[in-house]
Amino acid sequence: MPSQLWPYITPGIPDELFEHLPGIPFSQREVRLLLISQLRLKPDSVLWDIGAGTGTIPVEVGLLCPSGQIVAVERDEEVANLIKRNCDRFDVKNVEVIEGSAPDCMHNLKVPPHRVCIEGGRPIQEILQAVWRYLPPSGRVVATAANLESLYAISQSFSQLQARNIEVVQSAVNRLETRGFSQTFAAVDPIFILSGEKLD
Repeated sequence: MPSQLWPYITPGIPDELFEHLPGIPFSQREVRLLLISQLRLKPDSVLWDIGAGTGTIPVEVGLLCPSGQIVAVERDEEVANLIKRNCDRFDVKNVEVIEGSAPDCMHNLKVPPHRVCIEGGRPIQEILQAVWRYLPPSGRVVATAANLESLYAISQSFSQLQARNIEVVQSAVNRLETRGFSQTFAAVDPIFILSGEKLD
């Protein structure tokens, strides 16, 4: 359901339309599109976004799936309020923001997920193992890794949990930028996107 700020059904909201806080990470547009495609959402999916940061994924998914439910988990109060402000900017009504640290706060989440997006969290293996207990058969997890240590930890967890249909994608995006009198391509920081499904 389009908003006045983004009156399109197509995902891929420009980064500058979101409110930011210095030092708070956010999924850049092209990476966000890759991540959303890996979620394989249905119109009424329940999505948990763990480490939701700026709230770009909850906003995009909230607009894409107005009949769905999105739970955005963020441990920092100021950042949780940022997510709420970004949802308000785009008139997204189906996002619930939970302030808490994963995996400890998961027992407070009222609705079990069909899909889980893990965009942060230092105990990534603990978070994955905890999430797995809440997922139904054929539930899907998508996790991002910005370094080799996280990539290894997520891969190892998927192996231990016997996830199926595992996919790993690394983004390689360059954007045209104007610098002085010339135009050049600048790389967006690459990121690994890992996805897997729970066995029936």
